[in-house]
Amino acid sequence: MGAFLDKPKTEKHNAHGDGNGLRFGLSSMQGWRVEMEDAHTAVVGLPHGLDDWSFFGVYDGHAGSRVANYCSKHLLEHIITAGGTEELHRAGSPSPEAPAVEAVKSGIRSGFLKIDEHMRSFTDLRNGMDRSGSTAVAVMLSPEHLYFINCGDSRALLCRNAHVCFSTLDHKPCNPREKERIQNAGGSVMIQRVNGSLAVSRALGDYDYKCVDGKGPTEQLVSPEPEVFEIVRAPEDEFVLLACDGIWDVMSNEELCEFVSARLEVSEDLERVCNDVVDTCLHKGSRDNMSVVLVCLPNAPKVSEEAVKKDAELDKFLESRVEDIIEKAGEEGIPDLVHIMRILASESIPNLPPGGGLASKHSVIEAVYTRLNPHREEDGNVADLEDPW
Repeated sequence: MGAFLDKPKTEKHNAHGDGNGLRFGLSSMQGWRVEMEDAHTAVVGLPHGLDDWSFFGVYDGHAGSRVANYCSKHLLEHIITAGGTEELHRAGSPSPEAPAVEAVKSGIRSGFLKIDEHMRSFTDLRNGMDRSGSTAVAVMLSPEHLYFINCGDSRALLCRNAHVCFSTLDHKPCNPREKERIQNAGGSVMIQRVNGSLAVSRALGDYDYKCVDGKGPTEQLVSPEPEVFEIVRAPEDEFVLLACDGIWDVMSNEELCEFVSARLEVSEDLERVCNDVVDTCLHKGSRDNMSVVLVCLPNAPKVSEEAVKKDAELDKFLESRVEDIIEKAGEEGIPDLVHIMRILASESIPNLPPGGGLASKHSVIEAVYTRLNPHREEDGNVADLEDPW
């Protein structure tokens, strides 16, 4: 859980696609962790005739990747089976009635409980050889609604009219409702963790915390029950973001919304935008695995010539400043990259990407630094610094 590499693994897994009036991109990076435990789902057009529905999810595994990987492949089918295709069709029709919408929400909850019970039968999970668990955050889109689904401390948000219109609530042991359930199951909350160990109060898997006699599955120390929120889609909807806590540890809802909005004005490549998010979070100090899924709706920001021009001007300015700093160092020798970042962080630099700041331009700065100092040894990563920005 707490083990880190000597340097981060920055290779990324990417994917993108489109359909049903939306486009999506995603990026995931192992980062400083010794193992990649995140997984994701991205499906445009669901089975059983639900062609105009879509589903996206992020799963943040802990104590191993087994549960996260299984859920990424099979959670959707459990939800569809539990929800019933007829109910989903009714809920996806024009102006669906409230009972149909509630049936979808109920089916989603049932799907989570069913997959959690199903995985309990796996030999390695049953006998304790594998003690892994996973959070899950997802969004299911019908033609009329957005169904936000959350179990754990990964998070989803909806950007509407350039503002955070909605975000899911993290399930932390200290939350009064979660703490009450934990205590009723005979557990305790110490150092903000379940029994002083697990940092989330809801998750799939984690069967060591789901064996209290006389308590149902949603009454255990750790519950597999998701919270489901239904939002009527609006023309002003711009994009949905799903991300694990490796992202949210270093960026707030508003910062990430602003940053993605600004990057969408510079690039229509959603994989690139998602890569910018994980790179920025790495250089803001995130030590965790990082995964982000971006779902752009018809009203998402479009590329702006003015924004592209300003971004290019900012890059040139930063390149020039790095050259100046190195040139002024003179006989003292070229300072290391961390020192240069500290100098730049102390300056008032106009037009830095909102929400991302100087960290989002680390690759630009590093590129010119490497060009001017090609034989440098590896510098300490800025994640080693205390809040360098």
